[in-house]
Amino acid sequence: MEEESVTIRARRQMTLPRKVCEALGIGPGDRLVLEVSDGVLIARPRQAAALDALRELQRAFADSGVTEKELLESGRQIRDELFREKYPELARKHGI
Repeated sequence: MEEESVTIRARRQMTLPRKVCEALGIGPGDRLVLEVSDGVLIARPRQAAALDALRELQRAFADSGVTEKELLESGRQIRDELFREKYPELARKHGI
């Protein structure tokens, strides 16, 4: 895509050119995540940022060596402990 330029108006607003919006797959009402890195403005669609974060979490999980089964079991144990603390009578009644 060729370079596009925009003007920052008095209220710090700008209009993104149609080609830029089409290239990013965004339209009216969509949200962008803005980042400044080494003096460069980076704008990404919010959905893309969320997917990047999910991929990073998946990589961290894979690198941790913890299995999905271990993670689920740990979550169950923590949930049961919190339930016992908050609802002791119900926990006893249901054998938790």
